[in-house]
Amino acid sequence: MVSQHQLRILPINLYFGDKVYRDGVDITPTEAYELFQKDPKLFKTSAPPPTDCLEAYREASKQAKNILCITVSSKLSMVYESSLLAKEEAKTKLPGVTIEVLNSHTATAAEGFVALAAARAAAEGKSLDEVIKATETIRERVYMLVLLDTMRYVYRSGRIPKVAAQAASILNIRPILTISSGLVRFKGAVRNKEHGISQLLGRMRDKVGQSPVHVAVMHAYAEEEAERLKERVSAEFNCAEIWLSEFSPVMGYACGTGTLGLAFYCESEEGLNPRG
Repeated sequence: MVSQHQLRILPINLYFGDKVYRDGVDITPTEAYELFQKDPKLFKTSAPPPTDCLEAYREASKQAKNILCITVSSKLSMVYESSLLAKEEAKTKLPGVTIEVLNSHTATAAEGFVALAAARAAAEGKSLDEVIKATETIRERVYMLVLLDTMRYVYRSGRIPKVAAQAASILNIRPILTISSGLVRFKGAVRNKEHGISQLLGRMRDKVGQSPVHVAVMHAYAEEEAERLKERVSAEFNCAEIWLSEFSPVMGYACGTGTLGLAFYCESEEGLNPRG
């Protein structure tokens, strides 16, 4: 899909010990999760610096004079700030190039849907302002739900104390999370994965009913489970499109392996139940 729509992805840096990998460039998500499982304490992540963002703008400017950069939620990462700093520098380094930076207010494949909305609008020949408007429409409509397989690592996000995460892990509590207003929010908890998957599907059904829906099924080193979830979604919902995606290891850093998730939006605003 990245190739088809000529998207450019700026990789986040992954660290394992003294080695640095660019997410999706030097290492695949599966390879990164295998490193993570060897020793989670040695696994870390960081946002790309402004110099990397500027270089991405420079490369994109060889094909277009209007650039839209869509970032993960500014409340979850420094990527947005790096992109803005690079935009300021580009005013002198890349004269004649218009750059806009848009905060997706979300993450994972939900952010992917926002980026796809921009790419599809651009492919239709729309102006930069029209592309941004189409992108903002999907940004307000897209929703995501994530089921963690363990609470063991969530303290690494800085939002939950380590002792609380470890206690919840011992009790086999599996949280269901979403992103709202750019922040990760707790939506509930279950004691087993089967019940958790049912909760994901139930919450999605409350949101979309039988309206045509665009869906991404996501996983962190749990492809077989994700394939089965994708089959259930295909059978139970009116899918305008559905695809399978691995979570970036950046997600796995805090969530751990075995995580499953759904990102989705209705084709029409009328189809989305905001209270679902």
